[in-house]
Amino acid sequence: MDVTDLIECRAIEELKYRYMRAVDTKDWDLLAATLEPDVTAVYGERLSFSSAADLVRVLSRMMDENMITVHHLHQPEIEIDGDTATGVWALMDRVIRTKDRVMIEGASIYRDRYRRDGDGVWRIARTTYRRLYESEVSLDDLPTFTVR
Repeated sequence: MDVTDLIECRAIEELKYRYMRAVDTKDWDLLAATLEPDVTAVYGERLSFSSAADLVRVLSRMMDENMITVHHLHQPEIEIDGDTATGVWALMDRVIRTKDRVMIEGASIYRDRYRRDGDGVWRIARTTYRRLYESEVSLDDLPTFTVR
């Protein structure tokens, strides 16, 4: 890997971090900007999409004010091949559904494909993850747990 590839790897890392930040902050315009219009997204066995517009539309409806999410990405493995790249990421996440009084924690492995456009901007062309585990606990079982 040469210096140019290292710079492109860093750009892809920032893209994926921006994607996760957009989800957690519910910044739907930013999320759309990280995706190719024809992105394919498969999140386990629960959700799949074949366009950025569908992905953003569904997530923005699902993730209302009663859902708090935190996603942490680790250990990126990125390979550059011209204007395309692949990435593998470890994910740890927490979801708090305040209305349902439930907290979910889990770990997944993301596998992504990226494309660089003519302006040198990387976007996510395909993103998938496979859940390693998921745990759920009622917030009623945690009497001192509060969300501020």
